[in-house]
Amino acid sequence: MNPSTLDYEVTGRIARITLNRPERGNGITLDMPRELAECVEQANLDPAVHVIALAGRGKGFCGGYDLVQSAEGSDPLGAAGAPPGSPLDPMVVATNHDPSKPWDPLVDHAMMSRNARGFMSLFHGEKPVVCKVHGFCVAGGTDMALCSDLLVIADDARIGYPPARVWGVPTTALWAHRIGPEKAKRLLFTGDLITGAEAADWGLATAAPPAAELDGHFEALLERIALMPVNQLTMMKLLVNQTLYAQGLHATQALGVFFDGIARHTPEGYAFQHRAAESGFKQAVRERDEPYGDAKPG
Repeated sequence: MNPSTLDYEVTGRIARITLNRPERGNGITLDMPRELAECVEQANLDPAVHVIALAGRGKGFCGGYDLVQSAEGSDPLGAAGAPPGSPLDPMVVATNHDPSKPWDPLVDHAMMSRNARGFMSLFHGEKPVVCKVHGFCVAGGTDMALCSDLLVIADDARIGYPPARVWGVPTTALWAHRIGPEKAKRLLFTGDLITGAEAADWGLATAAPPAAELDGHFEALLERIALMPVNQLTMMKLLVNQTLYAQGLHATQALGVFFDGIARHTPEGYAFQHRAAESGFKQAVRERDEPYGDAKPG
């Protein structure tokens, strides 16, 4: 492996996957979900690894998809003047569809279903995954956090899915499974963020220590899990995951992936992309969030 968006290392019985695009808020690219899955598979195949630690470098865990280029693109086909037959970024093509022409939903589905599978490698993987969140975990970043088995978050960190307001639907569709339908609706009907302390109260996080104590809590939990035999950990994870499969998780995710594409092709979705191309992605996000009293890009 030679990943470009994250780092992978093994220390003792712990495989450590660290998102490594701090200059972009660890923004998700098309490479990141694929590289994530490759790292999870590497950990699965390593008999010395008992548990996977997922974290992010920089000011926060993950700010979601790196959409500045695609959202601000003025070319509706995303070609940016590229000659016929040249390779195009699928993310740009999907987000810059010309609304005057027919829309093929399978273009979006092809992109987002692959990304969802990459995120779900954390859930399907044989080894337990513990995710550490500091600073912020928003939009697509929550897919990775919620696909992890356990979440340890700083009490002052912020987590949520602001694209629920326009231009997005959570493709891994794990909110209801993690916090129940009522609390999931509370977040997705508003796009609001909650603090790490609230995430622990809601049962989303297993712990929400003060930021200064986050690393210590995280490492202590990893070391405790690592004491278990690998075979016992694998059986425990498979056993608990069966409850989510029985609740129809696969069918829900199929809807989530399709709905995410639809959300970018509604009248409001086209208006959002047009505003991003006109004034910049951050400004469009700021205007989206202003009515909710939360005007920071997310």
